Amino acid sequence: MFVEKGDKVSREYNEIPCCEEKNINDEVVEYVRADMPGIEKLYDLAELYKVFGDCTRIRILYALFESEMCVCDIAELLNMTTSAISHQLRTLNRARLVKYRREGKSVFYSLADDHVRTIIYQGMEHIEE
Repeated sequence: MFVEKGDKVSREYNEIPCCEEKNINDEVVEYVRADMPGIEKLYDLAELYKVFGDCTRIRILYALFESEMCVCDIAELLNMTTSAISHQLRTLNRARLVKYRREGKSVFYSLADDHVRTIIYQGMEHIEE
C-alpha cells in the first residue's frame, strides 16, 4: 500500500505476526526435519517451478495439451517467431516437460507426461480460488 506524506510517497509494510518469545517445540522440529527432502531435491524443485514462471512457456504447454505440434505451428498460433518458440522449447525440454520426435524434416513436440498437465491444472485451481 502506498501512503502519501507531503511530497513524498512511501510504502507502508504490514508486519507478519511472530512469536513474542522464543519457544521451540523440539518434537515438532524433529518430526518435520525427518520428512524434509534434501537441499538438492528442493533446489531441483525450485528450478522446475522457475520454468513455469514465463507466460510464453505456459502458453506453449497449453497448446500442447490439445495436440502434438511442430515449432512452425506453435509460432503461428502464438504469433511469435520460430526462433523465439525454439528457445522456449529448449528450456521446456531441458526441464523434461516436453518431448519431441522427428518425422522427415519436421520436429513435433508434445507434453512429456501427464504430470505436466496436473501441475498446470492445480496451479489454475489455486489462482481461481
